[in-house]
Amino acid sequence: MARSLAADVSGREVWAWAMYDFANSGYTTVVITAIFNAYFVAVVAGNQPWGTFAWTAALALSYTLIMLMAPLVGAYADLHAAKKKLLLISTAGCVIFTATLALVGPGQIWLAIPLIALSNFFYGSGENLIAAFLPELARGRALGKVSGWGWSLGYLGGLVSLGACLAYVNWAETHGRQAADFVPVTMLITAALFALASLPTFLFLKERAVPQTHAQHHLIREAYTRLGQTLRHAARYRDLRRFLICTVFYQAGIQAVISLAAIYAQQAMHFSTRDTILLVFVVNITAAAGAFLFGHLQDRIGHIQTIALTLVLWIVMVLLAWGAQGAEMFWVAANLAGIAMGASQSAGRAMVGLLSPAKRRAEFFGLWGLAVKFSAILGPITYGLASWLSKGDHRLAILVTGSYFVVGLLLLGGVDVLRGRRAALRGG
Repeated sequence: MARSLAADVSGREVWAWAMYDFANSGYTTVVITAIFNAYFVAVVAGNQPWGTFAWTAALALSYTLIMLMAPLVGAYADLHAAKKKLLLISTAGCVIFTATLALVGPGQIWLAIPLIALSNFFYGSGENLIAAFLPELARGRALGKVSGWGWSLGYLGGLVSLGACLAYVNWAETHGRQAADFVPVTMLITAALFALASLPTFLFLKERAVPQTHAQHHLIREAYTRLGQTLRHAARYRDLRRFLICTVFYQAGIQAVISLAAIYAQQAMHFSTRDTILLVFVVNITAAAGAFLFGHLQDRIGHIQTIALTLVLWIVMVLLAWGAQGAEMFWVAANLAGIAMGASQSAGRAMVGLLSPAKRRAEFFGLWGLAVKFSAILGPITYGLASWLSKGDHRLAILVTGSYFVVGLLLLGGVDVLRGRRAALRGG
C-alpha cells in the first residue's frame, strides 16, 4: 500500500477518504437507484404515464443546479484550500434533505420534487469535492488503484444501507405495511447511516492545499476569473477536454441505469419492491468487485483500454436487458451492469486526476463533475421522454439510451493519455 500513496499519506487517511464513498453510496443506492425512484413513480405519481418523466425532471433540476455551482465551488476550494469545509456543508445538506423525504406521501409531487432536487444537489456537490482529494493521496501510477479502493468500499456502503432497508421492508411487509408506510422510514435509515459513516472522513482526512489568495472580499470574482482562465487555456488540455466530452455521453447511459433501474425492474419486468431491492443488493456486490479488480487492471493495461472494455460491457448489458423476457436473463444483465459500473466510474475519476494540472485539481474535478451532471440530465431525460412518448415502452427507452455508450466508445478513441499527461505536468 505504501508504494501507492504519496509520501506524507498514511493508510488511515486513505481509509478515511474512502469511507466517504462508503457513506454517500447509501444515498444514491437507496434514494436514486433502488427504493425512492420506484416509490415516486408508483405511489407519489400514482403510476401516471408521466411519472417516469417527472422523476427524471426532478433529477434534471438538481443536476442543473450542480452544473451552475460546480465550477464556482471548485475554484473557491482551490483558491482558499476549502475542500474539507465545503464537503462538510454538502454532507449536512444531503443528510437533512434525505431525512425530510420521509415526509413525502401519495400524490405529494409538490413536496417530492424540491426535496429530491435539494438532496441530490448536495450529494453531487460532495461527490465532486471528495474526488478532488484523490491526486493528493495517491501517486500518479496508482491513481486507478486507489480510486478503485474508494469505489469498491463505496459499493459496500451501498450494501450496508440497502441491507438495513431491506431488513426493515421485510419486517414491515410481514406486518401488513404498504409502501407508503415503510418507504419513508428507509429515508431516515439512509440519512442516519450517511451521517455516521462520514465521520472518519472529517476526523482524519487532511486539507493539504494552501490558500492561493488573501483577497477575501473578492471571492466570487476571483473564482470566476480563475474559471475563465481555465476555459481560455483549454487548448493546452485538449485530451482532458475530449475525455470530458466522452464522459458526457457514456455517463449519460450510466446515469440512466442508476436512476431508473428500479423503475425498469418494476415496470418492464414486473418485480416487486422486495425483489427489486434484492436485485440491487446483489448488483452492489458485483459492482464492488468490479471497481476493485478493474482498479488494479487499469494501472496495468491503461485507463483508456479499461474504459473501452467497460463500455463494451455496457453495450452488451443494454442488449440483454432489452431482450430479456424472464427474470433470469435480466439478473444476468443487471450483474453485468454492476461489473461495468464500478469499473467505468473508478477509471473515469482516475483519468481526470491523471490529466489535471496540480494547481487546478479541484477546479478540473469540478469540470468533471459538470460533465457527469450534464450527462445525468441527458441520459435520464432521454429515457423519460422515450418512455412517455412511447406510452410506457420501457424496453424501447433503454435501447435508445444505450446508444450513448456507442458514442462514448467512439469518442474515447481520440484521447491520447501520454500527451494529456505531459500537458497537465506543464500546467501544474
